[in-house]
Amino acid sequence: MDLEYYEILEITKDANSGAIKKAYRTQALKFHPDRNRGDKNAEEQFKLINEAYQVLSDSKKRSTYDRYGKKGLDSQGFSNFSDMDYTDIMGDLGGIFESAFGGGFHSSQKHQRKYSLDAEIEINIAFNEAIFGCNKEVKYSYKKPCKDCNGTGSSSGKKSTCSQCNGKGQVFYRQGFMTYSQTCPHCNGKGTIVKNPCSTCSAKGYSEQSDTMKIDIPEGIDSGNRIRVAKRGNIDDNGEQGDLYIQINAGEDEHFQRHNDDIYIEVPLFFTQVALGEEITLPTLRGEVKLELPMGAKDKQQFVFKKKGVKNVHTGELGSMVAQIKIKYPKKLSASQREILTKLQDDFGIESNPHESTFEGTVEKIKGWFK
Repeated sequence: MDLEYYEILEITKDANSGAIKKAYRTQALKFHPDRNRGDKNAEEQFKLINEAYQVLSDSKKRSTYDRYGKKGLDSQGFSNFSDMDYTDIMGDLGGIFESAFGGGFHSSQKHQRKYSLDAEIEINIAFNEAIFGCNKEVKYSYKKPCKDCNGTGSSSGKKSTCSQCNGKGQVFYRQGFMTYSQTCPHCNGKGTIVKNPCSTCSAKGYSEQSDTMKIDIPEGIDSGNRIRVAKRGNIDDNGEQGDLYIQINAGEDEHFQRHNDDIYIEVPLFFTQVALGEEITLPTLRGEVKLELPMGAKDKQQFVFKKKGVKNVHTGELGSMVAQIKIKYPKKLSASQREILTKLQDDFGIESNPHESTFEGTVEKIKGWFK
């Protein structure tokens, strides 16, 4: 049976990237091995949480999983989780835990980073730019070790081991026969202290650099999708650089409403157009189409035009355009208009008064109920 990644992270299937990341942080902190030492169940749950996050935070993997489940990931080579080294995952995601714990959380990895290697920004694009793609100049910033203190945060370039926790980042205390641990308040869990703060970076150990670049926005991208740009993220003190993730916020249109790869449009019609079964012309994303209204069409009735929607950003398949009619009636009638309609109604004869034949004898039947 497929793993239910949404259930693992305790989110709904329409959760956006922010909700996914928030849920991941909550669950990962709850079941992290350093908080549950010796608990095998917590360790297994932590692996599942990371697996779920890796899939749902990646738009391509998530799309495949939503359509085909875990088997779909397996068939496309996205799901080689059984051989995964989760200590490496901890290294890559260490920045998340550091920010959540105020820098006071230590895993078993040897090299502790001050921040995550990967960086993320959001950009806003217009409705048509998301539909047809575009080229955008993007402004972003990334972190890099402070040159003046070599990333240590100390003006001398050196840090001292915290005397309170002896470099462990945690202090222990006893209550009865139980032993508890907490983040060292003296060093905030870092295990080291800076006696002579660097004036350039204010002891942070890093500076932030701003830059710009041009990126190609692919046709069919949607809000919540992310674009990964390799080697544009943060730089650590070993010279390793992460990736930049660009989250897309697509704008809306006055007439077209988008749902995944389908486009919806509301078509206002006067009641006479429907009664006469007129042929009307409708706009689409790529030209015009003809719609011959069937006589007796109903309000909110939908008409589907295949291959007139959005091109799927992964498969290239075109979605549909759905036209929903909205029948409008006159709010007032002039004397001549009322006369014309009355003549038309009379011309239809009994057909113009369907309620009479429908409810014929109903009143007498109801009276019989009370005899």
